[in-house]
Amino acid sequence: METQLPQRPYAEFMEFDVQEMLARSQANFTELNRRRSVRKFSDRPVDRQVIQWCVQSAGTAPSGANRQPWHFVVVQDQNVKQRIQQLAEEEEYAFYHGAAPETWVNAVRPLGTDEHKPFLSAAPYLIVVFAERYQELASNEQQKNYYVSESVGIATGLLIQSLHHAGLATLTHTPSPMKFLNQVLQRPSSERPYLILVTGYPAADATVPELTRKPLAELATFV
Repeated sequence: METQLPQRPYAEFMEFDVQEMLARSQANFTELNRRRSVRKFSDRPVDRQVIQWCVQSAGTAPSGANRQPWHFVVVQDQNVKQRIQQLAEEEEYAFYHGAAPETWVNAVRPLGTDEHKPFLSAAPYLIVVFAERYQELASNEQQKNYYVSESVGIATGLLIQSLHHAGLATLTHTPSPMKFLNQVLQRPSSERPYLILVTGYPAADATVPELTRKPLAELATFV
């Protein structure tokens, strides 16, 4: 039976007056509203410490039973990135040419996505997010993790926000299937690939589609 963790006062909490809260929340929305996914990246180098701090920020996410069921593989090696691109494009070709439902192909057609993924080798970093289904204990027993998808999803959201806040562009990519990532990145079977987060500076000629986001009245209900 596990014992309860020791408790201490929450001394880190910072409270602000209402005007400061409004200013901070509005500024946060303005900053995040500038975030867009890009599909064309520059090969300009990015300081590794920036990526490290952003990954550490992602690791502050809440998780089921505090199991922290995530692992981030930060890929900078060009050969590894090219290998990931090759295998991802093979999977995507099969997906776009028969495996994908026609409704999905029609849904993404306006965004201009297809099986070609040059950003996987062009961007300076790929951060491959793995979800840890269970932990291998020293006793060779498996300890189940809880709310894995939810926990990893929250951590990934914090990672995207942190990279954007640092001044970098991102793109989420989920080739289907993704099992090849375990082999390429030598990750154990206890982990499953969650997504590839491409990050770096946008290319000088990068473009984004004209789109609108749901207004507050459509995305939330207050009762």
